[in-house]
Amino acid sequence: MSSADTDSLLAGDAQAPLPEVVDHVAVARLYGEPLFALPTDLYIPPDALEIFLEAFEGPLDLLLYLIRKQNFNILDIPMAAVTRQYLSYVDEIRSRNLELAAEYLLMAAMLIEIKSRMLLPPKKTADGEEAEDPRAELVRRLLEYEQMKLAAARLAEVPQFGRDFLKAQIYVEQSLQPRFPDVALADIQQAWADILKRARLVQHHKIRREELSVREHMSMVLKRLQGRRFAPFEELFDPSKGAPVLVVTLIALLELAKENLVEITQAEAFAPIYVRLAFTPN
Repeated sequence: MSSADTDSLLAGDAQAPLPEVVDHVAVARLYGEPLFALPTDLYIPPDALEIFLEAFEGPLDLLLYLIRKQNFNILDIPMAAVTRQYLSYVDEIRSRNLELAAEYLLMAAMLIEIKSRMLLPPKKTADGEEAEDPRAELVRRLLEYEQMKLAAARLAEVPQFGRDFLKAQIYVEQSLQPRFPDVALADIQQAWADILKRARLVQHHKIRREELSVREHMSMVLKRLQGRRFAPFEELFDPSKGAPVLVVTLIALLELAKENLVEITQAEAFAPIYVRLAFTPN
């Protein structure tokens, strides 16, 4: 409701008169009400909307566009028509971006020079040959630019990583061999204490001097493990031979493990300890 209608209701009018509109069509609606004319104080900047139908990467790109669009022979360029169209485009961009128009102005000066040289009668060289066509250098540059532009377009069509496709990454956990948890030193100590406890029950009270070889017992342990996948830790010891032999056997087993000749494994905590060869004999 407008302010005029509000004043009429406050004054006690029964109904406010409607404006008479004849042969007018609303150009817009403002807050639901028709608007039949644009406000006189409405200001629209001249550069509020700009549409660029063609974008050129430089003067050569513009010249090549003008020649190819009108099917001109690039080896016989009509300089008058091309120069006129080129200058009209330069005048257009000068009004918007003077820095951008600098390189275009340089090319415009070259086109005017070529056009002026074509109006003059050709001069012969000292050898009596006709002078080179003033357009020759420009044609050469245009042909080289067109080749580079076509090559760049072909390269742009090649699928590129990050633009046309992405690298698929997937992680698959594969375990070819079972991995057993490492045996803690406390577990070996506990197993050794159990072996000593059983050894005391069957020990013989014989006093004798015996020299034991660690290397010999290392060979004996290896022989016991040959042909077997796993051997229980306790089976490698013979409590009937007494504590000295058990001690030397333990030292031999630890030396073998130190030299990576045997592996001491355990499936889980507090599980039985097993010993196996770290290599496969031939």
